[in-house]
Amino acid sequence: MKLAVCIVHNRDKGHVTDELVKAGFKFTIIGSTGGFLREGNTTMLIGSEENDLPALKKLFKESCQSRDQLVNVMPFDATTPGGFIPSPVKVPVGGAVMFVIDVEQFHRF
Repeated sequence: MKLAVCIVHNRDKGHVTDELVKAGFKFTIIGSTGGFLREGNTTMLIGSEENDLPALKKLFKESCQSRDQLVNVMPFDATTPGGFIPSPVKVPVGGAVMFVIDVEQFHRF
């Protein structure tokens, strides 16, 4: 038994959850926030048998798209009135991060 901890951008949450339900995976959703852009993420906990992991990985790869977003690199509190305003920078957002952890025991009550 494996536990997949998957982090996706909130924009991808609806599509991913629909696909997980269609594929028969059971999951728990936890709201989370990314550290760099401070935007909403969704963390999903998914219990899976090892032989189902390839299908789970494929589902996330096809459902979570990476895209570019323009961000201001200067912190808001560092600017002074009339000070230098830097040009926005493109950074990739979206996609998914998946951690797969071995589960020693699993019990359903």
